[in-house]
Amino acid sequence: MPLHEPADQAVGHVETADAEPLVSVVIPTYRRPDLLHRCLRAIGVQQFGAGTFEVIVADDGCQPEVERLVQELNGAWPRCTLRYLPVPDTQGPAGARNAGWRIARASVIAFTDDDTIPDPGWLREGCRALSTSPQCCAITGRVVVPLPARPTDHQRDTGGLATAEFVTANCFVRKEALLKVGGFDERFTRAWREDSDLQFRLLQQVGPIGTAHGAMVVHPVRPAPWGSSIAAQSKVFFDALLYKKHPRWYRERIRPIPPWHYYVSVLGLLVALVAALAGHAAVAWSGFGVWFVLTAWFCCRRLRGAALTPSHVAEMIATSILIPPLSLYWRLRGALAFKVGFL
Repeated sequence: MPLHEPADQAVGHVETADAEPLVSVVIPTYRRPDLLHRCLRAIGVQQFGAGTFEVIVADDGCQPEVERLVQELNGAWPRCTLRYLPVPDTQGPAGARNAGWRIARASVIAFTDDDTIPDPGWLREGCRALSTSPQCCAITGRVVVPLPARPTDHQRDTGGLATAEFVTANCFVRKEALLKVGGFDERFTRAWREDSDLQFRLLQQVGPIGTAHGAMVVHPVRPAPWGSSIAAQSKVFFDALLYKKHPRWYRERIRPIPPWHYYVSVLGLLVALVAALAGHAAVAWSGFGVWFVLTAWFCCRRLRGAALTPSHVAEMIATSILIPPLSLYWRLRGALAFKVGFL
């Protein structure tokens, strides 16, 4: 069924219960019913003309509370049908999204996440942009991340969604394009790089990806524990997989050069420790000096324009010491796991 423009449908047109929806919204979720509830309420009141749409909640947490929530909200909005899909056999949002779009009834799939708040015109603008761009296999919308004047490191990291080329927090993809590329690569078991992998495969195998600035979702920053950037380094494991699949695209669009300052910093610290044990004080102090200068530079760079509260400054000092070795550890693990020379 071709994509129609919802706003242009005749007033009084009635969709039957069995009619194919104009768009299927797929939301992966994992044990966040409160955030999901907020997202569903924003989607339920979409200004979508007289057309119908469906929302598929793909729950890889298989949480009874989430199932009850979907059942209770289904029927609350006249043109929106909610469907609950437990996803027990995969891990991560890539697998959950695949399970969702594969049972979708519409020819267009809109992806968002359970922690977003779609604008009332989100679906209308995204579908309009895709229907007026037949050459495009997908459309990416706008993500707004509210930030304070001086954000924390965690807030600024989340704020990167606002400038990302293609994120599954806000995109519209033709189902036939997903069928052609096979959907998401489920080896990406974290919410990291699976969207870039899909973007690169769509561009290489199907066609161009357009933009729809009017299709907006708000992505509030979720609270994070002190030192959350330490645990976040494990995501680098999946950079190795993305690099193996798309080495040229990874260097052109993700990271042009390896993080050499991490390598030099860790090497300086190792030289300092070995030299100290061997009794070579001058070499040890030289190695320590290299590590200290690079660590201080890294910390200052992260604090530039950021919050300067005592707690945040202490967090930046501690994590700036730990991030380089942890990042390299996960890079090495990824390179070994996916058998790729990845720096």
